[in-house]
Amino acid sequence: MSTVEMILRLLVGVGLGAAIGFERQYRARGAGLRTNALVAAGSTLFVLLSAHGFHGADADPTRVAAQIVSGIGFLGAGVIIRDGLNVRGLNTAATLWCSAAVGALAGAGMLDTALAGTIVVVLVNIALRAAGRAVDRQPTASEEQAASYIFVAVTNDDNEAHVRALLVQALTRTDFRLVSISSANTGVPGRVEVRAELVGDQRDDRQMESAVSRLSLEPSVTSVGWHISVTENASGAQA
Repeated sequence: MSTVEMILRLLVGVGLGAAIGFERQYRARGAGLRTNALVAAGSTLFVLLSAHGFHGADADPTRVAAQIVSGIGFLGAGVIIRDGLNVRGLNTAATLWCSAAVGALAGAGMLDTALAGTIVVVLVNIALRAAGRAVDRQPTASEEQAASYIFVAVTNDDNEAHVRALLVQALTRTDFRLVSISSANTGVPGRVEVRAELVGDQRDDRQMESAVSRLSLEPSVTSVGWHISVTENASGAQA
């Protein structure tokens, strides 16, 4: 095989991995554009090495490629996070596994199959997202109404900008849309309140509790909490 063809397969593998990672990056997941592109690139290179890097009677071109399947599991384990009673990152880890498979296909020269696999992975992450949420639970009559959350974090004046950035980062990991974020004095000298408003199609308090758990671990945050208003009903939590 010529060097040009090897480079072409590598570029295809990187491009398809980046296409898969774009959706993960857009949703602010742990493994995004660069990670998926690198996983696909590594798989492509390993397959090329396995098929064309060894020669002789004892050479086994499948040995290196076979280790991709098990080796990618260690990388996938790194994006799985235990968050209280919930486990996050399983879908991202599975996506990394699929990116490795796409890269391996590109390295083997099965470019049509690699492209088809990329399309399927992206469609599963996008199209089946709403379907999976609908199967997971059926909202009650009150939850069917649009939910509006108010998320509040209190910090010191010097850490206001840092906490605002952390708050935006934590809330973008939820399924709610960030409408506004503002800061105001609390009446206590040296303390400022950072307030964010979010809206969603239905109520999901578990995501708010996960965001509270993440922010409460930040030393610069003195208190954090949320309250919700669904039509005329209200409830809340404080941590």
